[in-house]
Parts: sequence; structure tokens; C-alpha cells
Amino acid sequence: MDTTAFAGEAVGREPKGALTKEQVFESISRLSAWLERNDYKGYDTFDGLSAFVRPLTFETKALRIVLQQGVRRFPLNLRPLLGIKKSHSTKGMGFLARGFMRLHKTTGEATWKEKAEELLQWLIEHQSPGYSGACWGNHFDYQSRGSYVAKMVPSIVWTSLIGHAFLDAYEHFQSEKYLEVAVSACEHIRLDLGRHEEGDAVCIHYFPTTTDKVHNASTLGASLLARTYSFTRDDRYRDLAKRAMQYTAHYQRADASWYYAEATKFHWVDNFHTAYVLDCFKHYGEATGDSSFDDNLMNGYKFWKETFFLPDGTPRYYDRKTLPLDIQCSSQAIDTLVFFRDRDPDSVPLALRVARWTIENMQDRSGYFYYRRYSRSVVNKTPTLHWGQATMLCALAGLYQQLN
Repeated sequence: MDTTAFAGEAVGREPKGALTKEQVFESISRLSAWLERNDYKGYDTFDGLSAFVRPLTFETKALRIVLQQGVRRFPLNLRPLLGIKKSHSTKGMGFLARGFMRLHKTTGEATWKEKAEELLQWLIEHQSPGYSGACWGNHFDYQSRGSYVAKMVPSIVWTSLIGHAFLDAYEHFQSEKYLEVAVSACEHIRLDLGRHEEGDAVCIHYFPTTTDKVHNASTLGASLLARTYSFTRDDRYRDLAKRAMQYTAHYQRADASWYYAEATKFHWVDNFHTAYVLDCFKHYGEATGDSSFDDNLMNGYKFWKETFFLPDGTPRYYDRKTLPLDIQCSSQAIDTLVFFRDRDPDSVPLALRVARWTIENMQDRSGYFYYRRYSRSVVNKTPTLHWGQATMLCALAGLYQQLN
């Protein structure tokens, strides 16, 4: 196994003392202040096609990938030189709203409630137009290995995660308007997105304009459908959710892992996409009362927990490789570990180790979190918004909630 540790900790050394709730809140406060100063704007990992040099790609797939991935992977932030500006992010606003709601639940302070409600209203006003229900996408064009997606084309990942924010809001604020948005998002998933069918199982497509079949995307859609079903009792949502979970359960590998997707070019296993899938199996079971996927869930969780963390809490990126150390691995690991606290008594202690490592190694003095570490000395300090700031605030808020 590839091993890496920073902040003076050797791999295998006993972890430092547990992070305190005061230290967690201090980190949250610094991050929140940075977000306020930057008007909740930041860069995105995949915003490279917004560069003024894009005409040099001649709009070919290969050169668009080169530009996008070059901006993403270069260890220094090239965006200011390329004319790429900080922007708001729909997915980022969804994660921030969830984090602010968690802080309001924990502290009772009205300011967190006001922040959450403002962001939820912003999301209502910034939906992608022209679809059967509420949905959201990127604010930039995107070229993946499989397809080209224009800005504002909705993504099932964005829509589902934002939909969960509205269900959180419905539960917390008891306002029907938030449930209506989540129901509307389910209608978009049900009516606008294609499906790959294999017998009784389906994989819901990533975008309405493509046929991409990706496990975490399909299960995220299923998790929103299932959780919304728990409030509406609309059997169409439960039935589609179960069929989507059957597809991913069928493709669980012998070691209990999942590839990102089944097409050969997507045959890798990584930390945060695995965590997404685990969250979705858990949401599905809790929302529907259907325990038929419990073995898939807990075997997958055991694989994930044993594979993706070093003793000091360093979150590894891949199942066979630690580097790069990516902020999304940290944030999603903390969030998933806290979510599994009812299934695993060691999940919160591990979440605290991950949080300590992340705060010590990835948080800038100004408050924001770095995008990636490639080594002890090579650090990409780009202030990405949804990929880092928003997910970390949401995760740390959930952890802080459990420490009170």
C-alpha cells in the first residue's frame, strides 16, 4: 500500500489526541469568514474551458480535454492568467445550505438559519430552465472522457445532492415549499433522464443529453427518489430507486468495491465516489425500510474503511494509490463516517482523525481549504468552491453537530 503522512506524523505512529469540538468550530468559523469575504464565490476543478484561450482547442474533444485537465492538474492556479473568474456554484450552494442548517440545529443561532434560507432561495432562482422539474448543472462547459456537456445542462449528481438539501430544509424548517422542490427534482429524474436497462435493474443516466452510466450518479438519483418517497409515499419513486440500486448491487466486485463505471475506461476505484455509493445504499434502506441491500452496504463500508485511510487519518485517493491528497476525499470521508455512526462505533473517532489531518495539512491561514497535495512540498492551493469549501463546511458542521 502506498503511504503518505504530513504535519510531522510518520505513518504508523499513534494518532494525535482527538480533535475537540472547539477546534472543529474554529475551523468552521475561519472557513465561513473566508466565504463571506469572497461572496460565496470560488473556482471549480473543471472550469478550464472558460479560459480565453479556448479557441485554440478548435472545439475538438482531445484539445478541450487537454485544456480542461491542464488547468485542473497544474500545481499552480492558472485561472487568473487565463481569464477564468471566481463564480457561484449551484452544487456548492447546496452543500453550504446543508452545512448552515446543521450549524443552526446545533447552535440555535439565527444567523445560520438566515444563511441557509438565503442560499435555498438562490437555488430556487437558479434552476436549469426547460425541463420537467427542478434541476441544476454547472456554470461552465465541461468535456469528460465520454461526452461534452454545455453549461446549465443539468446533472443528476448536482440535482440529487441539491435535492437532499431541500429535504433537509423540509425536515428542519417544516416548510412545504422545500418538499415541493425535492418532488419537482424527482420528476426531472423520472421524466427527463434516460435509463440503461438490464432485466429488472436500471442505471439512470448522468445527463439528459448523454447515455453515461455511472454508479455514484445513478445511486444518488435513487437516494433522492427513495428519501422523497418516505415523505410522499409515491410508489413510482420507490420502485425506480430500487431498480437503480439493484444495478449497482449487481456490479459490486468480489472485494466489495465498485468501479466508477462499468465501461473499461472507467475501471478505477476511488475514495469519495465509493463513499457516495455507500451513502446512497444507506439512504435507500432507511427511507424505504427495504433491507435487501444491507450486505452490499456493510461489505462495501468495510472495504472502504479498511482501504482508504492511513493510521493518522490521511484519506487515500485510490484503492491502490494514496496520492494525490484531494480535499474532496477528506470532506466526503468525514461526512460519510458521521452518517454511519449508528452502524459503526469507530466511525466518529476516524472522522475526527481525518478532520485533524485535513485542518493541519489542507486549511490555509486565511480560512479556505487547498484543492490538492501532490507531495509534502507541492501543493495546489486553488480555492475551489464546491470541491472543497462547500463540502468541507457541510462535513465539519455535521461532525460538530455530533460532538455537542
